[in-house]
Amino acid sequence: MKIILKEKIEDLGNIGEAVEVKDGYARNFLIPKGLALEANPKNLKVLEHEKRMREAAKKKEKEGAVTLAEKLKEISCTVKVKAGEDDRIFGSVTPLDIKRALDSQGIDIDKRNISIEENIKTLGIYHALIRLHPEVETKIKVWVVKE
Repeated sequence: MKIILKEKIEDLGNIGEAVEVKDGYARNFLIPKGLALEANPKNLKVLEHEKRMREAAKKKEKEGAVTLAEKLKEISCTVKVKAGEDDRIFGSVTPLDIKRALDSQGIDIDKRNISIEENIKTLGIYHALIRLHPEVETKIKVWVVKE
């Protein structure tokens, strides 16, 4: 039986692919679970429409990420930390600290999307890489200053 996959299925195919499977597998498992549709002209049209909608949503998400990246290029965030002698800080600055500094400026970024190039253990100016989208990333300046 020829079916159209609605989700990625390991060892079978990706979303939107038309594949040939045994009748029982399609009727008893894939179609009732909503993982696939029977390949007929009506379902092919529905699938093409869903595909166009997904692509439009991805394009809009990427455009939003590019806009935010342009905004972030002009922003620097300041992280206030306790420091001892020789400007060495207690602990280190983490992506969570940078996230909190960005939150105070009204920018919401997930801490998992922030990466620091080097361990920040002294006061100074550093750069952090922010991934906004799989194809869009930007660097921001991080000022580490004494409280």
